[in-house]
Amino acid sequence: MCYNGRTSDRERDRATVTLLDLRGLTKAYPGVVANSDVSFSIGEGEIHALLGENGAGKSTLVKTIYGLVRPDAGDMTLAGQPFSPSDPRAARGSGIAMVFQHFSLFDALTVAENIALGMDNPPPRKQIAGRIREVSEKYGLPLDPDMIVGDLSAGERQRVEIIRCLLQSPRLLIMDEPTSVLTPQEVNILFETLRLLSEQGTSILYISHKLDEIRALCHRATILRLGKVVGECDPRATTSREMAEMMVGTVLQAPQRDYAEAGAEILCLKNLSAPAPHQFGTALKNIELTVRAGEVVGIGGVAGNGQDELVAALSGEMRTGEGMVVVDGASIGGLTPNARRKIGVCAAPEERNGHAAAPDMTLTENALLTGNTRMVLSKNGMLDWAKARDFADSIINAFDVRTPGTETTARALSGGNLQKFVIGREILQKPKVLVVNQPTWGVDAAAAASIRQALLDLAAGGSAVVVISQDLDEILEIADRFAALNEGRLSKPVSTKGLSIEEIGLMLGGAHDMEAAHAQA
Repeated sequence: MCYNGRTSDRERDRATVTLLDLRGLTKAYPGVVANSDVSFSIGEGEIHALLGENGAGKSTLVKTIYGLVRPDAGDMTLAGQPFSPSDPRAARGSGIAMVFQHFSLFDALTVAENIALGMDNPPPRKQIAGRIREVSEKYGLPLDPDMIVGDLSAGERQRVEIIRCLLQSPRLLIMDEPTSVLTPQEVNILFETLRLLSEQGTSILYISHKLDEIRALCHRATILRLGKVVGECDPRATTSREMAEMMVGTVLQAPQRDYAEAGAEILCLKNLSAPAPHQFGTALKNIELTVRAGEVVGIGGVAGNGQDELVAALSGEMRTGEGMVVVDGASIGGLTPNARRKIGVCAAPEERNGHAAAPDMTLTENALLTGNTRMVLSKNGMLDWAKARDFADSIINAFDVRTPGTETTARALSGGNLQKFVIGREILQKPKVLVVNQPTWGVDAAAAASIRQALLDLAAGGSAVVVISQDLDEILEIADRFAALNEGRLSKPVSTKGLSIEEIGLMLGGAHDMEAAHAQA
């Protein structure tokens, strides 16, 4: 959406009618001030972006608005009245709804059952299905209330979360990284819904690190840095680079690629097939792929199409048949994760808190969990804690992880900072093969650029790198070749040179024939 400099009546109303006003909000935790004297306002019907690098204080601020955190100082007013929710139930009662980055749904229950569980005062069982159909069709987010959630795509699951909020007629809808698992087509549908809500008077507080989306959707943006408001802008009149540099306070460096010729074949997948690991998993079906030294292969797919299963098959969490996974000419399908790490195969799964990292363990302990073999953090059965702390410290320094120190638990880090730690931990082990799922999920623009550069540097050093990502710009920026994963099947890899976002989006939807994708695009 282009900004032409004119101001509509609706936009003038947004500028003059305030829904939520924040004044001097401050919240401190041991060793860190999360929010410091934060003040800004959100107008009625306004789509307001909240921007900031990882650890800037965004999560603490929205948790304060939603009643999950009580501020140490400052106050809020909602529609001119004092507003200080004691818990999320009180916030919802005042018209505040929130769609979290991580879905809170039960796979074995229906859409209607999940929505009812998330409402304070759900309609009678006989009425809720009709209300879901009515509201979902009204806002262009069609849902079948009788579908089992485990059978839904990621985009459909997000619809469940949004419809649950809309059934409560919110005055303010908070959305945290809402497009991280969506295809470009699903993003367009979501944006149309949000624009319709805005026109009808619902205010939206929108958090995202995808700055092009901010420019296309939002009317105003407030930028946080180190817990403080450092600026405000009209995203339509500000470039993505300018916003990113406001967030980090310095000049942003784009990743630099070296287009050197790929070397010898390192990783080879031959007819890789595996059954779904659980009822709502995805079976892998006849996957064929080779990755050479110095090459980055990007794999895209809508969430739930076999990404987790593919990572498990490569990392050793899921065993495969003889000859299906080959490294340097040797079959490794029967090797454990630690045995694979020993020969140089490392992996970082998508779920950082609980899978890639143990939430209640310190960063030192988490560094030890996967680094012990390659970094030699033990000897004769005895752990070398000093060496483990040094390894954790090197990750923190190399990847700018914002934390009080190595003895902080993983749970205490923001999502983006934990992501930097997890990815850094694998990269610094200098693997021969690295497989990462969603490497920059939830990290700010500067951190994303740093992680992408580190992946490119790893490949330039001779490693074979597989990047599974739903960020299509990321794939085009760092991958040499691209393949789409759909219902457990992998398309034939194609060069990313000249490949468009539209073509990738069609491939994600199942158009594995590039000629057909070109024609449709």
